[in-house]
Amino acid sequence: MVKVFIDAGHGGSDPGAVGNGLKEKDITLKLAKCVEALLKEYHDVQTKMSRTGDTYPSLSDRTREANKWGADFLLSIHINAGGGNGYEDYVYPGSTKSIYYQNIIHAEIIKKIGKMVNRGKKQANYHVLRKSNMPSILTECGFIDNSSDAALLKQNAFIEGLAQGHVNGLVKAFGLKKKEGTEVAEQKLSDAQEKIRQEAMELGITDGNDPFRQVNQYYVWNALLPFARELAELKKKIK
Repeated sequence: MVKVFIDAGHGGSDPGAVGNGLKEKDITLKLAKCVEALLKEYHDVQTKMSRTGDTYPSLSDRTREANKWGADFLLSIHINAGGGNGYEDYVYPGSTKSIYYQNIIHAEIIKKIGKMVNRGKKQANYHVLRKSNMPSILTECGFIDNSSDAALLKQNAFIEGLAQGHVNGLVKAFGLKKKEGTEVAEQKLSDAQEKIRQEAMELGITDGNDPFRQVNQYYVWNALLPFARELAELKKKIK
């Protein structure tokens, strides 16, 4: 059994980085929940979240909880800021096991970020990496103060693809196997289905991957919420 501790950066009174109408704490929680939901499709894996709502566990609380739980791996999700652009990830300097997992996870995430710049694999003395007793990685999923990155981070399809990249890396790193009923035999889209897929991608509903994959309720809610909000606002204006 592989135990993965998922840390959604910041939260509560600490919004993290802000920019372009976005808050880091909101995106990291959304990503973390997506990762957790996807991992539930696999055998022999347990997950624990550092937070499941808009709260702020201290850095010490996060690593203490991961260590107490006996996690096999710690994934800390963040959004960058400071005038750059692109994706990068960090491990603790000289941690051989963390570097091994970083190589695998980084490669899988890069496959999912499309036009976002690959800033590479890095090392840093961050608390969650230094104080965790297990291999760990901190992912910086784009720059919130960069208009191009922010535009991607506002798309549900991009967030879902980014989460899938994290999960694909963990699956490959730990050799996880899908549960029965979650794998679908290879199918080819008809012309009509392909047209729907393309339109859904253009509208930001999906990244277009795995069109026949079974989805859970969370993904349906996540995809429909932006449109429901717009409809609610439109109704208010009409009144």
